Amino acid sequence: MIDITYGTAPKEKTAVALGYFDGLHLGHIGVINAALAQKELKPAVFTFNCDTTLPKFRSQEDIISFDYKCEMLDKIGVEYIFAPDFAEVCDLPDEDFVERILVGKINAGFACCGRNFRFGLGGGGTPERLAKIGVRFGISVEIVEDVCLDGQMISSTHIRELIRRGNILEANRFLGYELSFRLPVVHGNELGRTIEYPTINQIIPATNVIPRFGAYASSVEVNGRHYRAITNIGIRPTVSDGGCVVMETHIIGFSGDLYGEKITVSLMKFLRPERKFKDLSVLKDQIAEDIKTAEKIQKGEI
Repeated sequence: MIDITYGTAPKEKTAVALGYFDGLHLGHIGVINAALAQKELKPAVFTFNCDTTLPKFRSQEDIISFDYKCEMLDKIGVEYIFAPDFAEVCDLPDEDFVERILVGKINAGFACCGRNFRFGLGGGGTPERLAKIGVRFGISVEIVEDVCLDGQMISSTHIRELIRRGNILEANRFLGYELSFRLPVVHGNELGRTIEYPTINQIIPATNVIPRFGAYASSVEVNGRHYRAITNIGIRPTVSDGGCVVMETHIIGFSGDLYGEKITVSLMKFLRPERKFKDLSVLKDQIAEDIKTAEKIQKGEI
């Protein structure tokens, strides 16, 4: 996938899906599939770089990071991405947005979006307005209907709430994949090694929605191989006085040095809330129980 945000527009006409796509859930994929279906055009996405957008323009925490979003878009066949900071385009009148961005920067011949998509100065541009302006510039527009699952509209707001409550099983159903964090491994206090359960430590950015604190059955991808794992998310009350939100993962059956590498950890099911243990021996016993439970979940036994 080619990033054309600050480059030249594609020579070929594109079919561009427009949206924030902060979670790439099943509803977002419905919009992107409408662009992918235009076989005579090159599939593209207009979105925002959530990692650079100023806090005053951010209304919610993101479900996935921008880097991980790009990886997923590339895997599903998107060829071009245009992802400015929100502040760079928010003051453009709606007609200027179409002319300068969709035509001038992305060379769009087709555009699609959901019914809630807004663009242009003050968010005044609606999908219907996009279709009307598009006629002037030779852009056909498709408004993609909301996607529902079990009678519930799939939305990022609903998925965020599920994640905050620790209902990862349900969140994953609405996402269409397991909630994943692809983050660099950082140095911790290495106490896990002293109780025979070494962990990789990753810091969840403040821009991401934070799952409920506690232990999860998880899986980890290392060099293309998938491992069963358990992950604790929280502030480590047994061994720390608090601070940033840490994701500690014990990778079952793996040994090796992953410091500095970006590793993908996927959450499968919430096991128990985070709590403070009276000493490390009790923590060790609990981790052993968590591993047994997680392995049963990952084998489909419970």
